[in-house]
Amino acid sequence: MDNFIVSARKYRPVTFDSVVGQQHITSTLKNAIHNNQLAQAFLFCGPRGVGKTTCARILAKTINCEHISEQVEACGTCESCKSFQQGNSFSIHELDAASNNSVDDIRSLIEQVRIPPQAGKYKIYIIDEVHMLSQAAFNAFLKTLEEPPSYAIFILATTEKHKILPTILSRCQIFDFNRIKVDDMASHLASIAQKEDIAFEPDGLHIIAQKADGGLRDALSMFDQIVSFSNKNITYQTVIDNLNILDYDYYFQLMDSVATEDAAQTLLIFDKVLNNGFDGGHFISGLATHIRNLLVSKEPATLKLLEVSENIKRKYLDQSQALSSGLLLSALNITNQCEISYKGSKNQRLQVELALLKMCHITSAILLSKQGSFVSSASTEVKKKLPDPAVSRPTAVANSVPASKPVPSMPTASAPVQAPTAVSMPAVEKSAITVESTAVKKGWGKISTSANVPNLNTIFEDKAKADTDEPDLVQGDEFQEVTFNTFIAQWNTFADGLRKTNRITLYTIMTANPPRLKDTMIEVDVENGVQMDELKLGKIDILNYLRVALQNFSLDITGVQVEVTKVRKPYTSVEKYQAMVSKNPALETLRKAFNLGLS
Repeated sequence: MDNFIVSARKYRPVTFDSVVGQQHITSTLKNAIHNNQLAQAFLFCGPRGVGKTTCARILAKTINCEHISEQVEACGTCESCKSFQQGNSFSIHELDAASNNSVDDIRSLIEQVRIPPQAGKYKIYIIDEVHMLSQAAFNAFLKTLEEPPSYAIFILATTEKHKILPTILSRCQIFDFNRIKVDDMASHLASIAQKEDIAFEPDGLHIIAQKADGGLRDALSMFDQIVSFSNKNITYQTVIDNLNILDYDYYFQLMDSVATEDAAQTLLIFDKVLNNGFDGGHFISGLATHIRNLLVSKEPATLKLLEVSENIKRKYLDQSQALSSGLLLSALNITNQCEISYKGSKNQRLQVELALLKMCHITSAILLSKQGSFVSSASTEVKKKLPDPAVSRPTAVANSVPASKPVPSMPTASAPVQAPTAVSMPAVEKSAITVESTAVKKGWGKISTSANVPNLNTIFEDKAKADTDEPDLVQGDEFQEVTFNTFIAQWNTFADGLRKTNRITLYTIMTANPPRLKDTMIEVDVENGVQMDELKLGKIDILNYLRVALQNFSLDITGVQVEVTKVRKPYTSVEKYQAMVSKNPALETLRKAFNLGLS
């Protein structure tokens, strides 16, 4: 136990070539050293555990190395390298800005910078977590950072570049460290396992690398933990058990059940996931990722986007070929909607189960949609073959009337329109349409399997007639002549109903001045814009009543604004209210908001 060193420290890179996943930075630094083009200040920024501080130490050691190799690496044997490795170098200083972030700490550092190096070419200062410095400390550091002595080099490292002052950023060469790729981390873990004589499965190491989310230090910490848990035998199962990760097999089984529309099995799989202690939101998020990976696996060119082991890639490839793109896209949309509404739902389990049930019926929905579009196109073709009713109907009427009865002549302007009697439609050749039971567009009846559909003209014309929501006008009942006496009686009846329902403004408009009936146009006098707006709002209700009561659907209402030449003092409560509304229209809004009436 005394000799145990965690892997993150034991296998920390000591040369540029041993740094994992940051070749774009290490090659730039090596070229700068080789060409003697070193900047006065470097800023290394990026996520945690990706090698910022490690690269800073390697750079500092290599700069002061007395025997740099042809590969631009530190020799590790000279006095400068040995003193750095033993931690007693007088030329390389490390400062943790998280605990030394005051102005006094920076002033002390500036005083040390004035002293030339006792050994080596440069005096190098590595300041870790530099974003933790206070505002005053940054300002105190500015001048020295901009014009340091020729022998001084500053290497700053941070995980939060946005917190650093722009004046500091402008004085540094900035290097952005990337998240380390899953394959690179898995390969590095495999090399460590071989050195430590640890048995492993590549799938298990890939899971560790994915869980680390780009941070190699996190991956090494999990690696040490699982080595202890599995007694130096890292398998896929031990990794998912120890790290509490949802197994890929759950998702593969679930999508197989969705493809076969086995709703019961999908619910059982989800129940098993919950019983194993996983959260429903985590499950649905993982399912969305799984479906995304299946869509990516559809094309060999995009298969490289999957950050999984080769064994899992083959599983994705096999399942993606068995599932259609339409099903996968619909399922991905369902999971996305479920994930959005999951957190705000009171019954979160029901949200996930409902999404799973929807996915199980995607295939049926797609088939039904295809059948519906086929029936719609079939009905369109049938309608195209039918004769034009406007052309064929007069001939049909003439042919269908018996010889003993004369054909009625066309009405004149003075003669009322009479409905033809015993007029039948022409017979249309029967058509056999063999489709699954479905509805034709706009609900034009149901066409059943192998149904013989006679007289399609009648079906289509009757439905088109019903869709207009207008009664049959042939009888002439909806255009009865309206006299002023019958009109004014119905007008007053409707106005009384308005008074009983507290629609006072419209009641006043209808009763203040007698309306004028000009043919089918009703003219109503209004005194101001408020009354005009109220009349427009109430126009639909008035016409709906009058047209039915007077059996004339040509009636219409228009408002005529008149000039008030005579001011009459209001006496009744209604008149007083109208006078107040004319001065302040907002009063009517207040009355409606509180549903107030007038006594």
